[in-house]
Amino acid sequence: MSFFERLKTAASTEWRAYTEHPFTNGLSDGSLPEAAFRHYLVQDYLFLIEFARAYALAVYKSPTLADMREAAAGLSAILDVEMNLHVKLCADWGLSPADLEQAPPAAEMLAYTRYVLDAGMRGDLLALKVALAPCVIGYAEIATRLASRPNADAPTNAYRVWIAEYAGVPYQEVAAKAWAHLDHLADLYATPAREAELIAIFKEATRLEADFWEMSWRAGQSAQ
Repeated sequence: MSFFERLKTAASTEWRAYTEHPFTNGLSDGSLPEAAFRHYLVQDYLFLIEFARAYALAVYKSPTLADMREAAAGLSAILDVEMNLHVKLCADWGLSPADLEQAPPAAEMLAYTRYVLDAGMRGDLLALKVALAPCVIGYAEIATRLASRPNADAPTNAYRVWIAEYAGVPYQEVAAKAWAHLDHLADLYATPAREAELIAIFKEATRLEADFWEMSWRAGQSAQ
């Protein structure tokens, strides 16, 4: 069992609550209220800004040039690719860049991103990558599951573009690379004495990721 698989096993309850949240199920069949998805889109844009900071921190925390290049590539992917795609997706929902940048950050978004940055500041590169893993790798798992659903790619499903983006080969390769790098770092730095600490970080980051879905889900429910 790989290090990441051990993390998932130890955090099985939190992982299931995150990856199988009703918000994600609503994406697969198009039943998610539009207000929930709009709220998610806005907060996810602000989230990406903070995650870019986390990858910049990963450059600083990297012990080798190879690690620095890996972190720099992640930072570039967020700033130069993912954020542009996000802006394009938001435009399809009538949300302008100004709408996104001027939106007040939700408490759940701040709690999650601040936790990740704090884990990185206090710990080493491995601790930071453990805190990042639920988002980076979890989205790939969620999208793969959703893409297998009967109505995921139906023309009537307004969320098919989101599913296709994260289930597509480019993002799946990003997630696979993140998984491999995490396992590589664990081989070097994850002593048995540290594993409990790293599991605790993973559990909390996963719980906060589920809270991000819940925040958006509640926004959809209250708008109905």
